[in-house]
Amino acid sequence: METDDAFDECGCAPSPRERRQLWPQLSRRGALGLGAIGIATLGALGGPLIAPAFAVDYPSWDDVVRAKSNESAKKAQVARIQGLIAALADDVAAKQALAEQAANEFFVAQEEFFDAAYRAEQLQLQADEQAQTAVDAANKAGRVAAQLYRNGGDDTSLQLFFAGSAASADDLLARLGTMDKLVERNQAVYADAVTARDSAQSLSDQAEVQRAERDRLQTIAQDKMVAAQRAAEAAQAALETQQSKQVELEAQLAALSDTTRRTVAQYQAGVRAREEAARKAREEAERRAREEAEKLNQGGGGGGGGVGGSGWARPSAGWQSSGYGPRAVICGNGQCTSGFHRGVDLAPGCGAGIYAASAGRVQYAGWNAGGYGNYIRIDHGGGIGTGYAHIRPGGIFVGPGQSVRAGQLIASVGNTGASAGCHLHFEVYSNGYAINPVPFMSARGISV
Repeated sequence: METDDAFDECGCAPSPRERRQLWPQLSRRGALGLGAIGIATLGALGGPLIAPAFAVDYPSWDDVVRAKSNESAKKAQVARIQGLIAALADDVAAKQALAEQAANEFFVAQEEFFDAAYRAEQLQLQADEQAQTAVDAANKAGRVAAQLYRNGGDDTSLQLFFAGSAASADDLLARLGTMDKLVERNQAVYADAVTARDSAQSLSDQAEVQRAERDRLQTIAQDKMVAAQRAAEAAQAALETQQSKQVELEAQLAALSDTTRRTVAQYQAGVRAREEAARKAREEAERRAREEAEKLNQGGGGGGGGVGGSGWARPSAGWQSSGYGPRAVICGNGQCTSGFHRGVDLAPGCGAGIYAASAGRVQYAGWNAGGYGNYIRIDHGGGIGTGYAHIRPGGIFVGPGQSVRAGQLIASVGNTGASAGCHLHFEVYSNGYAINPVPFMSARGISV
């Protein structure tokens, strides 16, 4: 086993002690354990738990050449590179676990906000109904009282109790409450009006409390969305660093271990060739995905991406396979949906194009746990937003903060999340709350 002094002598830092400080050796279970700590821990510490890969001093090819000429230095450099490769893998595992945890927290916070907004809306609807019932009952009592006074010959009271003459149910009930004949012969109608009025006030008070809770949860959900996006970006950056650095590190390791006449320069040239081939393969895969998405856009049920005079566009082609509102729970990929469907599903086929419904700025682009799968959210301004879920792996073509135009290709249809087949789950948000996309889009000349 090498001592710390041996590493110091060869000048091949970091030493074992430094490696333990910079890159703790985490098992897969340990990495997932970090995920359970959550993004809140990251925020409290002011940064990632593992030193970011871009801060690491990686060995150069000159370092490899120098180490090959000295057996002790070569051995130390091999250990150093092996440690760097392991640290890269651990960094990716830890950041992916944190990103998954953040995505889960975002989904839970979003669902809690949606539920609170729905409860506030329902309470207000009930309050409005009771308020109208109170007005109707008060007017009925007024008409009865007017008839009683007409029969009694007191015509001067007719104007007072003319239906609808009072400014409100409270006003009319206050007048009616002073009349002896009403109390004697019309008590039931009067009592119904009072009960409805009191119920309306109680429901309005409850709705106000629920709106405050809704707003609180909306702020939390927004914060969780930002945290999830940052965690996803950190995980992706760690993965890209691993992918780019590991090829070179493995080549350097092979060069140090090689006892044949093959030179370090040949290994270095091989790394460049592999990186170029990988870059071209990525570009070709993305090009083909975009072309396939555009080609499949002509599926049944109306094309996607065409911008209407309102500045809005159909988010994808295909027929509507599921509408907005209550429905049976649907499970897929080991996940299940809730009993309320907050969007509409369009089924143009796997890989078909997904288009921005209107111009705006991308708020979120990445994994969203709990059923959405790969998901994009766009802010269109004025409190209006749209969401696009179940995007295929590798099918997100935009990034957070990016401005998009109406009808722009932003993704391709997939089957990620709680999905039983390839389709786009499309949502519309008003002040953050999911509303029925069908009438909203119809009012803008777009049929979904």
